Amino acid sequence: MSEVLILIIIVTAVLAFFNREWIKNRFFPKKHTNYTIDDQFNSDKREREKEIDRLLSKIGKNGINDLSAKDRKRLDELSKM
Repeated sequence: MSEVLILIIIVTAVLAFFNREWIKNRFFPKKHTNYTIDDQFNSDKREREKEIDRLLSKIGKNGINDLSAKDRKRLDELSKM
C-alpha cells in the first residue's frame, strides 16, 4: 500500500512540474492594470508583428506553398491591418 502511495505522489509531482505554466496561469492570472489606450494599442501591435514574423519565417524556410490555407488567410488579414 505504501508503494502505491509513493508512486501516486511521484506521478503527481511530475505532472505538476510539466504543467506548471498552466497551473500558474490558471490560479495566478496576469493582471493588466493601468493600461492606457496607447499601451493596449502598442501591445496588440507587438502581438500582430510577432505573428507576422512567425508566418514570414515559415515562408522563408520552406516557401509560400508550405503555408496552410489557415496561415495564408491569417497573413492576409494581418497585412490589411
